[in-house]
Amino acid sequence: MTVTTTDRLILREWTDTPADLARIYDIYSRDEVMRWLGGGAGRLTEPGQAAERLAAWRQRYAPYAGRYGIWAIQVRDTDQVAGSVLLKPLPGRDGHTPTEDIEVGWHLHPDSWGHGYATEAARAVLAAEFATDTRQVYAVVAPGNERSMAVCRRLGMTHLGRRTDWYGGTEVETFLRTSP
Repeated sequence: MTVTTTDRLILREWTDTPADLARIYDIYSRDEVMRWLGGGAGRLTEPGQAAERLAAWRQRYAPYAGRYGIWAIQVRDTDQVAGSVLLKPLPGRDGHTPTEDIEVGWHLHPDSWGHGYATEAARAVLAAEFATDTRQVYAVVAPGNERSMAVCRRLGMTHLGRRTDWYGGTEVETFLRTSP
């Protein structure tokens, strides 16, 4: 199912096809990606774990009926999946319980860095979320992740500094975008 499209991208559900599962594994097994996602604790170590990760995503976001989730960012010209874009309630200080705060995020394969895909995909999901009358959306970035902080700035997000409100109290650089 296609979630939305942009000039260059198709944002769609991840599937359990061999190509999608291989790409999930290739993205989420890489130290250069996972170092920014909770220190790499969720790094995949075996290809079979990609199907488990996809099943967990589906279960976690099923109650939201497509409003929130993690979607594949597919490049129209090549059909290659560049990575993931997500929109979801931020987990609270316990690390699990969803809060009222909404997060936009992105996880791209290194071969897709520097092409503007994260910005373009995030802009599309932000527009869809703001159309539902949501007033504000956060992005949280691991300290030192200059690439993601640059995406936040390109999205017109305001840097609020470091906070520990979510993800079990982990300190994150926090950015906010309010509804236009």
